[in-house]
Amino acid sequence: MPLFTFPRLLPALSLSIFIGLSGAPMAIADGFAGPYLAARHAGITGNFSASVEYGTRALAQDPENVDLMQGLLVAQIGLGQFELALPVARRLQGLSPDNQIAGLVLLVSTIKTENWDGVQASLDNGNSVGGALDLVIRAWAQIGAGRIAEGLETFAGADPSQDPGQFASYHHALAMALTGDYAGAAKILSGEAGGALHLDRAGILAYVQILSQLERNPDAVELIEKAFPNGGGDTIDTLLHELQAGKPIAFTAIASPRDATADVFSSLAQSLARELEPPIVLLYSRTAEFLNPNLYQATFLSATLLETMELYDLAVPQYAKIPESSPLYLTASLSHAEALRRWQRPDEAIEVLEKLALSHPDAPDVHKTLGDSLRFLGRCEDAIAPYDRAVALFETPQARQWPLFFARGICHEQLDQWFEAEADFRKALELNPEQPSVLNYLGYSLVEKRLSLDEAMDMIERAVAARPGDGFITDSLGWVYYRLGRYGEAVVQMERAIELIPVDPVINDHLGDVYWAVGRKLEAEFQWSRALSFVAGDADLNEVNPDRIRRKLEVGLDVVLQEEGADPLIRSDDDK
Repeated sequence: MPLFTFPRLLPALSLSIFIGLSGAPMAIADGFAGPYLAARHAGITGNFSASVEYGTRALAQDPENVDLMQGLLVAQIGLGQFELALPVARRLQGLSPDNQIAGLVLLVSTIKTENWDGVQASLDNGNSVGGALDLVIRAWAQIGAGRIAEGLETFAGADPSQDPGQFASYHHALAMALTGDYAGAAKILSGEAGGALHLDRAGILAYVQILSQLERNPDAVELIEKAFPNGGGDTIDTLLHELQAGKPIAFTAIASPRDATADVFSSLAQSLARELEPPIVLLYSRTAEFLNPNLYQATFLSATLLETMELYDLAVPQYAKIPESSPLYLTASLSHAEALRRWQRPDEAIEVLEKLALSHPDAPDVHKTLGDSLRFLGRCEDAIAPYDRAVALFETPQARQWPLFFARGICHEQLDQWFEAEADFRKALELNPEQPSVLNYLGYSLVEKRLSLDEAMDMIERAVAARPGDGFITDSLGWVYYRLGRYGEAVVQMERAIELIPVDPVINDHLGDVYWAVGRKLEAEFQWSRALSFVAGDADLNEVNPDRIRRKLEVGLDVVLQEEGADPLIRSDDDK
């Protein structure tokens, strides 16, 4: 959750980034087409590494191409290569003085070197982060240059009633604390001076440190208990115990003006993450990382953005940067494992989770995620133990725990442990009575086992009502009609399921059976053939058996049922 909500900033910058990524139409000289088109395609697809490689080649042949430079800058920042981006930014600003991306890179580079007079000059020359955020950076630059009174006065000039004026007020408090005026900082954060501020976790911890420096540990304890009524994790628990013991807590929220400006970019990135495309937001989170490599909330945001862009080769090492000492470590490690799994490296994901289970034995989400990862690999027998550990860690079952029982139930069901599976499914429904996935899975399983068909029908009908656009649930309803011999109603539902998911082999196979049951044998054979064509190499043979489908095509469904010792189809007089 971002500390403050920012207005939609920098629309021109947003537009210019996408021009840089896609490349403007241009005449292509001989020998230039390959690198240029490759760079352009890489920019469109968000492949930063390829953008840098081909953009550099193309720029060597056309050194004054502004679009190529801009795309190259975006890619270099996306990779976290600010040092390499700096000379490109200088060249780009020389050709296009008003270019916002180049201006941003040059401004950030000046902040990194703590050339505070240069930062103010850069802002004066038009390089901008946007709106009132420039005021915050200017104030920190003044403080960094030793003009503390001037910087505090600049902060005081922000209107706290408007966003991001509250953000400026928050940084005003940080600046006061950094310069030793803890009483003034506390007045701002308490709302006594300028109105109440909406603080996130980092803001609350900063306020706690300030109160402790004022020897107001009881007030700091009260603040924590109000902010984290359900506990805030090991870091918060440790802090609370130290405060209760009367220990003075050092002010470490901000160590320097440079770290403060890193927080500006990190907060901006978090605020824009739901509004703008990941490559744009990544500019700001990477900037925050560059200015303060220990600002792990920016590191984590960059990782999630890269994962969203399916750049797993970049996201995975990004997650791994977050140390165990960070409050984000557990969440980042779980995300690290998920990124590995999505990157088709499941064994490495499981290795991460197994180590995490040893270091965090009391974290149920770790054991559940390990169980899920094993289940996705078809290792249900191995998944049961992590699921059991996760269940055991919950003292009182809560509604949000239904996925855990559902997942364990699926494993029990696939291991032919029906008694345990049904108990888990029913527990999941007890916690979330109208959950469509559970209703469908349990209802379908009951149908397949010829158990409680009326109850199964009720469950699946409720699931369909909740998710009418879900083809798999609609297929389940059609299949229970088929099992009950209500073939005409089964046809209606199965045809609807096929409309929703045309290429699923199981649904096509089921529709073939239903067509056969109502005497539409040519259509049945067509659907069985379609089902065979959709069976992939990794198909679950418990769900769709290619050999059984081929046998139906040879001799028909009636003979196959007879060969299997199954009940024959229920024929009406019209069907005989």
